Amino acid sequence: MKRSAHALTVALLALAGISATYLAQRSSAPQIAVAQRLLDSRKLLDVLPAERYDNQPLEQPLALVDTALRHSTLSAGYRATRSGQTVAVLLRSRTDGYTGAIDLLIAIDANGKLLSVKTLEQRETPGLGGYIGEWPNTWLQAFSGKSRNDPPDAGWALKKDQGQFDQMAGATITSRAAINAIQDALRYFDEHRALLLGPGT
Repeated sequence: MKRSAHALTVALLALAGISATYLAQRSSAPQIAVAQRLLDSRKLLDVLPAERYDNQPLEQPLALVDTALRHSTLSAGYRATRSGQTVAVLLRSRTDGYTGAIDLLIAIDANGKLLSVKTLEQRETPGLGGYIGEWPNTWLQAFSGKSRNDPPDAGWALKKDQGQFDQMAGATITSRAAINAIQDALRYFDEHRALLLGPGT
């Protein structure tokens, strides 16, 4: 009899512990989700100085059209605004590198000039093309200030291909893929300016 009562007590205590843990997880889940969103937001939005915008760009995704581009595909777009005016557009682009897909976040200002590029995902060879995944990235910073027509189309290539850009050492295919994706994004911005910037900009 005592043994049954003891087993029942242990079972009730275990059930109470499980219930308390479950309730604690349920009550903290919203806060955890908010914290995770903020972390993700900071990771994505470090392509833009925080003082440049006052909205939450990731909470206002753009409805993109014609997202299959020449060398890449756009998977998402966001608008950064300040006092209601668009200051930048963020385009998430996917292109094929040497060993797999490369996901880039490309920030373009309202005048069509490239602000910054960040690699979000990549599987390139460590020590070679894998360098594209570092942040900040000196090689990607070389594209800041460029636009669809600066340089002209022929200049959007590696120097070894008669273009204007150096390549990452030992990573010709990765370098070409990134250059093509960046040019695609700038061309897309230029061709869809009204859609991306929104009314009144």
